[in-house]
Amino acid sequence: MPKSYAFRLLPLALASSFAMPAIADADFKHPHHQPHKQAPLVIGHRGASGYLPEHTLESYAKAIELGADFIEPDLVLTKDGKMIARHEPMIGATTDVASHPEFADRKTKRMLDGVEVEDWFASDFTLAEIKTLRAVQPRASRPQEFNGLYQIPTLDEVITLAKRQSRLSGRTIGIYPEIKHSTYHADLRNASGRRQFGRHYFENRLLAKLHAEYGNSECAPVFIQSFEVGNLQYLSKKTEINLVQLIDADDVNADGSISLVPPYKQPYDFVKAGDSRTFADLLSEDGLDFVKSYADAIGPWKPYLVKTVADNVDRNNDGVVNLNDRRVDGSTGVLEMAHDKGLKVHTWTFRNDASGYGFADPQAEMTYYYDLGVDGLFTDFPDTGVAARDASTNTGSNIESCGHRGRHNRQHR
Repeated sequence: MPKSYAFRLLPLALASSFAMPAIADADFKHPHHQPHKQAPLVIGHRGASGYLPEHTLESYAKAIELGADFIEPDLVLTKDGKMIARHEPMIGATTDVASHPEFADRKTKRMLDGVEVEDWFASDFTLAEIKTLRAVQPRASRPQEFNGLYQIPTLDEVITLAKRQSRLSGRTIGIYPEIKHSTYHADLRNASGRRQFGRHYFENRLLAKLHAEYGNSECAPVFIQSFEVGNLQYLSKKTEINLVQLIDADDVNADGSISLVPPYKQPYDFVKAGDSRTFADLLSEDGLDFVKSYADAIGPWKPYLVKTVADNVDRNNDGVVNLNDRRVDGSTGVLEMAHDKGLKVHTWTFRNDASGYGFADPQAEMTYYYDLGVDGLFTDFPDTGVAARDASTNTGSNIESCGHRGRHNRQHR
């Protein structure tokens, strides 16, 4: 892990970069003649969240410095409809809101995807109020010395950072926004019982911003992702920007099969609509054909791609049998089937300090997935991701030009 001193210089570095002239709009709005970014990608998961508090400009800047091709802002809405970068609508675990007595009465219970949650919710705060909070590191095992230093950024600020760091670094830094809990936001009601935002408010605001900044092009350095389906289907009729269907699950069973337990069993809009299909169903032959009708890529949790089995063998000889010791049985066939249908595959989440199913060495794990043929992966530690890609036999093997693939073959408007 880099020394903390280097991170303390980040605010100064960011201030310096923000003083640079803005990138010309043409650099991003008219990319039709640029080649599509080379795959496989390193995607900075919530920035460089293994090192700095997630979803902060400092974390995104560190991810870029460490070599990430894309940075990932998860998006939620504030009370006044502004898009901010938080992993969930709840902000209790990732900000210092609990230490603000003026907001003590904002803690409330609310239903989120069928589960009652008690917390502070971004939708109960204006952007001005959000800006009085500071980010904290939610994982106790990760550095805590940066808690309280960094603001919660807006999507506007994330885009500004990506463009300016693109200019400074001489390479295009993409953004990979996730629409968090689309149904939740659409159904939110204010104190008078009226819808706070309404159906597709979130999607429309996001598209307006992205089209203004990058143009309506599949060659834009942008992927829009969601665990829900209906919002992506709606977006597919409105934009050429690449869309990614995320695929979730609850856990991995000892035999390597996927555990599907609510609320991780189905897209929540399927639950609301009475659609019985699960996330796993979307990775079947028919399911992938369905996904291809509205999306350009899938983002499955990594155990969907590689089967690992808990057979009680201490493979790394450390005296403890855990998930790192699982037997790796190889590809499940999902990756190959998705590629055969013209869908890209970006998988998640790779961490140096957790969730190494079948691998004790995080770089070796990421290299294994790159060698398997994934088009990109999300990691909290982008430097490890870059090293893994550099060690992979897949480096530089997936280069294509924009256009003429996936749902873009269809006349969908």
